[in-house]
Amino acid sequence: MSVTSRYREAWEGFWREAPREPGGVFWDADPKVTAALHLALFEPHLADPGLTLLDLGCGNGTQTRYFADRFPRVVGADLSAAALDHARRADPAGQAAYRLLDAADQGAAEALHAELGDANVYMRGVLHQCEPADRQPLADALAALVGERGRVFLVELSQAARPVLGALAQGPAGPPPKLAPILRHGIAPGEVADEAVPAHLRAAGLTVLAAGELPLTTTESAPDGGRIELPSRWLVAARTG
Repeated sequence: MSVTSRYREAWEGFWREAPREPGGVFWDADPKVTAALHLALFEPHLADPGLTLLDLGCGNGTQTRYFADRFPRVVGADLSAAALDHARRADPAGQAAYRLLDAADQGAAEALHAELGDANVYMRGVLHQCEPADRQPLADALAALVGERGRVFLVELSQAARPVLGALAQGPAGPPPKLAPILRHGIAPGEVADEAVPAHLRAAGLTVLAAGELPLTTTESAPDGGRIELPSRWLVAARTG
């Protein structure tokens, strides 16, 4: 199975139009308030920190480059060629490698695992905006990529983010400038139930080792000038037994 052409085209269109400057995309927050916080939660659960770190759904690579300073080998993978173009342009020194990957395609995930070996996988905000039929295949791909020794760190918007996003989208002035392109391209964030995320992982043969809640900082400002934060949940999972 692979993602629908509608979903692929939505992301290609979004990234073709996305600004290149840092912070120009709604979720493209400074790694100090995103990946750094996640890594502090992830690292204690890594069975082998020397494995490749795979940033799945890497987008323009902001978080990927942060990881590249901290792990011996980092690969950013994304469905969108336009996103990877942003990532490579922002990484002229080649700190990380970048790969086009349809992670809902089990064969593609297995082929990447055959190339990289077991990997530690970081995935931020992918399941919650996937089309429903793609969610279990994506979880199955995570299981294929981590193999026996890897771990997955998953961050997803919680159900509590949905009314926050709805209020932003329906404000008197319309959606904020950085949220508007997401909606215009038919991408629907915050559409997965909290209990569905661990259920997808369990169905893929993964065991949740740790979980918690942590606000996800965006690059968009609220009317009071503060950064908009969205409720999110994180999980660490692995194959066990």
